[in-house]
Amino acid sequence: MKKSLSVWIAAVAAFLQSPRSAPAAELPAALYEFTLNDINGKPQPLSAYKGKVLLIVNVASRCGFTPQYTGLEALYQKHKDRGLVVLGFPANNFLWQEPGTDAEIKTFCSTKYNVTFPLFSKISVKGSDQHPLYRWLTEGRGNPATSGDVTWNFNKFLVGRDGGVRARFGSRDTPESEALGRAVEAALAEKP
Repeated sequence: MKKSLSVWIAAVAAFLQSPRSAPAAELPAALYEFTLNDINGKPQPLSAYKGKVLLIVNVASRCGFTPQYTGLEALYQKHKDRGLVVLGFPANNFLWQEPGTDAEIKTFCSTKYNVTFPLFSKISVKGSDQHPLYRWLTEGRGNPATSGDVTWNFNKFLVGRDGGVRARFGSRDTPESEALGRAVEAALAEKP
């Protein structure tokens, strides 16, 4: 008993003496200051979408909500000429439901669901390795009312033409839902 207690005390002492990780880097003030790699690994500045309405979605290929790709693509096709862009961010944060490589994810999305909206390279949307974009979103930088952790695959952030977050929807809020449809229409009606 004494030996295990002394081992535990030594471990706690070592932890307390270890250098602390540096504070997280400052986040950009605006959504449009982020640049992320697209699904092909090419840098894509979000400033390319300035003046558009964005639906930012963390996606996964092996989730019960994966069929939402169909609705997301339909929503994109319906409103893209009016300025809506769906942005898909593959993430493997929830029960390892997005284990594939970017190439595998791209093939899956294009062949199984005919996805044409922009997909990005796989990132982390929560935890210690959370991508700064999702830190910006979940800390409510674009709208304090939409803050909070991503709870599962297919959480959705609706961003207005000015880069401010207008609304947030959970996994069970399908792209066909009345509430999401009304929010998209309202955001599209705003003047840039």
